[in-house]
Amino acid sequence: MSEILVIENLKKSFGGLIALDGVNMKIEEKFITMLIGPNGAGKTTLINTIAGLYKPEEGKIKYNGLDITGWPPHKIYNKGIVRTFQIPLPFQKLTVLENLLVSFKGNPGESFLKAPFKKSWIKREEEAIDKAFNILKILKLEDLWDRPASHLSGGQMKLLEIGKALMCDARIILMDEPAGGVNPVLAHEIFSHLCKIRDDCGITFMIVEHRLDIALQYVDYVYAMFRGKIISEGLAKDVLNDEKVIESYLGKATPSAGY
Repeated sequence: MSEILVIENLKKSFGGLIALDGVNMKIEEKFITMLIGPNGAGKTTLINTIAGLYKPEEGKIKYNGLDITGWPPHKIYNKGIVRTFQIPLPFQKLTVLENLLVSFKGNPGESFLKAPFKKSWIKREEEAIDKAFNILKILKLEDLWDRPASHLSGGQMKLLEIGKALMCDARIILMDEPAGGVNPVLAHEIFSHLCKIRDDCGITFMIVEHRLDIALQYVDYVYAMFRGKIISEGLAKDVLNDEKVIESYLGKATPSAGY
């Protein structure tokens, strides 16, 4: 396997609060890597910094060997690093299909100069529709293609967020609590979809998740954070049994994750 994202000595503070304190990570390509830790550990700050929403004071972020430290969010997005959020925000009045189509990169029909000349972009738009239906099939949302996004369940909206990321040719998807707020059955289904997308599409995932009993069954590698630092890394069973993790995050007992 090869490293697609490398984080070196990353530091970020907000006033007197140190949110990231020399974070080092190596994210393997086509892995589902999970970041765990208590509230305030710095997990979301790390994801936001990778996505360009925050600029670090020190350290480097390298994507496929390219230094993207401090790049603006749109430039990082165009490189294929896409961040999704804990609370999905689809266009409520648009259909499921339309939500995917608006995420399609470089749609020539959106250009004021090209829009009047239908023959110049109609084939590209047909390609976009085909791509959208293929993604809906992967996510098992194809029967809902013409339904307004406002009619979807919370779990279906989270799947739609993943679909929008795939629609814009994401290579790394940064996810904040994909299983948050959904029932256990659907949470398992979401992670099963992530595994299928990893295997079939070669997508790399970096996930923040608190529902360890569900998520740890599906991930390839785990990092644990506490007070802005990485305190442990490795396979799920090894991280959960690490004394530093037990003492600083899990308390005196590990969650019922089957390890």
